[in-house]
Amino acid sequence: MVRRQKEKKRRPDWGIPKGIVLLATPEGWRHSVRTTEGGMLCGRLDVPINTAPQDARAAAARMVAELSRDFHDTDVEVSWDPPQEPWSWTAQVTLAAATEPAPPDPKG
Repeated sequence: MVRRQKEKKRRPDWGIPKGIVLLATPEGWRHSVRTTEGGMLCGRLDVPINTAPQDARAAAARMVAELSRDFHDTDVEVSWDPPQEPWSWTAQVTLAAATEPAPPDPKG
């Protein structure tokens, strides 16, 4: 009997992040990352349950920056909005401003 060779599954292409929702739950820190294409990536933040909110926000921003670099070869900036609830934070994600190289000096 001949078997078909299994195809390797490709990692999904995530869209460019445009926002983050971070929630403190009794089970730990949860996140949702919204993309410009309308998708959403949700999961648990890889930090201890008793992590301080500012450290959890820093970890979420770092995670999004790493995903952007890995999947899109781009840098992003994360700016956190003032909290509306004591257990919930939102952030806006924007593409980092690329610094243009200086034009060559005509005097040489």
